[in-house]
Amino acid sequence: MIEVVYFAWVRERIGVPRESVETEAATVADLVEELRGREKRYAAAFADVSALRVALDQELSEFDAALEGVREVAFFPPMTGG
Repeated sequence: MIEVVYFAWVRERIGVPRESVETEAATVADLVEELRGREKRYAAAFADVSALRVALDQELSEFDAALEGVREVAFFPPMTGG
């Protein structure tokens, strides 16, 4: 079981800030594919992953990163400084 957290417009499209997900995904990309297949709101949120960033257990990561041992996956748009 992995806790998946959504921020900003990702949360708005999916409609929940976080959820516990039962998954067999080996990587973040695999998890995204599973989520996309759930329903239209997930497909819309993950339509363009180049517009997303991911953090594993609160550390910035990549979509090809392994999920083994990970407790939390967070998806969010890129941050800009200012």
